[in-house]
Amino acid sequence: MSTKIKEAWLGPGRKDDQIKPIKPKDDALHIDMDKKGTREWWYFDARLDNGYTVVGFFRAKHERTGKTGIEITIYKPNGEKIQKVIDFLHSDLKASHDLSNVQIGKNYIKVDYSNNEFPTYEVFLDEGEYGFHLKYTAKVHGWKPGKGYIEFGKSNQFGWVIALPRADVEGTIKVNNDTIQVKGIGYHDHNWLNFNFALIIDYWYWGRIYSDNFTVIFAYIKCNKKMDNYPIQILMIAKNENVILSTGEYEMFQDDFEYNEKAGNKYPKVLTFNFGDSNKIILNVQEIIDATNLLYELGPITRFLAKNLLKLKPGYFRLNSKFQLNIHIDGKSYIEKGNTLHEMVITK
Repeated sequence: MSTKIKEAWLGPGRKDDQIKPIKPKDDALHIDMDKKGTREWWYFDARLDNGYTVVGFFRAKHERTGKTGIEITIYKPNGEKIQKVIDFLHSDLKASHDLSNVQIGKNYIKVDYSNNEFPTYEVFLDEGEYGFHLKYTAKVHGWKPGKGYIEFGKSNQFGWVIALPRADVEGTIKVNNDTIQVKGIGYHDHNWLNFNFALIIDYWYWGRIYSDNFTVIFAYIKCNKKMDNYPIQILMIAKNENVILSTGEYEMFQDDFEYNEKAGNKYPKVLTFNFGDSNKIILNVQEIIDATNLLYELGPITRFLAKNLLKLKPGYFRLNSKFQLNIHIDGKSYIEKGNTLHEMVITK
């Protein structure tokens, strides 16, 4: 344990015995845009039936640079990656403190809560030859771990709300100015913080799993020695539309590390999560979808200082893995398998 970190689980212990529904305000703007050091972003992705995967960011302030902007990433079925990052002025952001209605330039998020339990989101991102216009319809209730935030020290806070753990997606994507009609499965979450996360974190894993009966979301955030090397652990499991487990009480094992030249870092080819009575999640990496050396996001002077003075080697992985879920609930045992995407970010 660490006295420097306060997790906001509802208890008892590092879990939520009662899982409270999120409110529209949870997915709205949180930060003061005029305050230095604040960061906030809305993330969407969709795995589409035609083999494409799309990822979109709306950034009130970029998690590393602090710039307002949007990001569009499209992965083609053949593995080709297309990415556009567009910066805007802070004044170009229009965002509500009550709903997750966000506009940056002509790009926007619009939410419809006429069905309170299963809201719909309209997401429009379009810059040049690439973009998407998708409708997300919730299939699992929105969720946040505990009160939805973690405190570091006296005044630093990191927030995380998963408004759409699982959603049906339909609409269009634009690739090389060609409009393609699509359907698939999607996800949306939202983060905010008021300090430089990289200063206290060594690395983290994040991902989710969609099987026939279950939706799983996990995060493992390994703090550095400034925070007593404390591991922040978050695991959510939903059966059908209902969240049935919200906890930080699990064991994670990392095995079979392999070095990747492009990211300049190692990643584990096997992740195992053990929790409860004989419940287990196993991820076996099949391929690297994306690998990036994050030093190249920095300006030349900052990059030189980070690499040569601070000896930092930040890296990013998006991984495709085979998963196996072994879950025992209500006297019934489930073994479910499939493929999923998950991520690793290294900051040290």
